[in-house]
Amino acid sequence: LSSRSYCIVFCIFTFLNYYHLTLNMGTKINSGNVATPFRNEVKAAVERLKASGIEAPLLVGLLANGDPAAKKYAEWTGKACRADGLRYELREIEDPIDVESELRKANDDPNVHGIIVYYPIFGQVESFSGSSQDDYLRDSVSYKCDVEGLCHTYRSNLFRNVRFLDHPYNSKKCLLPCKALSVVKILEACEGCYDKTKVPGKQTEGKIVTIINRSEIVGRPLAAMLANDGADVYSVDIDSIFLFRGGKLQKVDDETVESCVRKSNIVITGVPTKAYRLPTEWIQKNTTVVNVASFKNVDEEALLKIEGVQYVPMVGKVTVAMLERNLMRLYENFHHPDRRLKALREDEEQRMKKKEHVEAEEEKGPWFGSPMQVYNAIVVTAILALLIAKK
Repeated sequence: LSSRSYCIVFCIFTFLNYYHLTLNMGTKINSGNVATPFRNEVKAAVERLKASGIEAPLLVGLLANGDPAAKKYAEWTGKACRADGLRYELREIEDPIDVESELRKANDDPNVHGIIVYYPIFGQVESFSGSSQDDYLRDSVSYKCDVEGLCHTYRSNLFRNVRFLDHPYNSKKCLLPCKALSVVKILEACEGCYDKTKVPGKQTEGKIVTIINRSEIVGRPLAAMLANDGADVYSVDIDSIFLFRGGKLQKVDDETVESCVRKSNIVITGVPTKAYRLPTEWIQKNTTVVNVASFKNVDEEALLKIEGVQYVPMVGKVTVAMLERNLMRLYENFHHPDRRLKALREDEEQRMKKKEHVEAEEEKGPWFGSPMQVYNAIVVTAILALLIAKK
């Protein structure tokens, strides 16, 4: 071959080799594309309310810490809400001890339709009312205003796989924790994670998931949600590994983080420290990796060299979209004027039924009939008692 022909052949070979490598490299998923349809649904719902002369729902944020991440999240929330036509009010509280009283005020205010508390406030400081003061505050948010879906009502329903608040009517869907829900929606959009041809509860059947986080906000509810959808889920914490399978939870002592990750189709990282890196050699081909931490828990460059990998580096935009979606669901469940009118009518019907029952009982008279009947019964009982005593 001439030098010119050799150069052409070399260039073609290099191009084909590069094309082959590129074709088999991993894919980085932009979560913003997942968030857009949900935010468009919210915008359309708000427009329908306004067209009917109804004011947009109001979300109140309570911020009582100097955490930059919490403040940034509050800013994102407000910006997104206003962009989508929702009302948002941030209430900054100087002394954390006042958060509970401000929370109670918001719970009782009929003009407030959703509440978000930006944690951490007290961190793991103990509480007389629960394992920590922050946990106590989470459970103090009314289920009618809990836009994060983290209060006891929604958490307990999630862990028992109860999907409605008003069984057997099933007209009010339970809320799901918005950050965990954002991961589910992202996985639904990723190729090969959810099988929508199957019925709900079996759409992740056959999948193995590892979640490296067991917080109350993300790891724990996310593990339950994916297990409720049919997956086997390994929940990894600093000192233990649990397996969620078929509605049951069991501790596993014969697994390591490495063994769990190596067998997983889906890996979710949520370690809140800059120093942590998940070894990419544990990740298998065609695995979906989602990072929910504020720090990158994996070497992105090395990860994307693995064939067929789908990588989602951030979930923040989808989390905000799920927050807005939860606010709209709360509004439809409890705060819409039609729903409030219906609730008032139902309360009035219950009150009338109770009143009618009491009046019916009063008309019957006392259970013992007349005073003369009571007198006769006492006399007869006394005579019988004397006769028995003489025998």
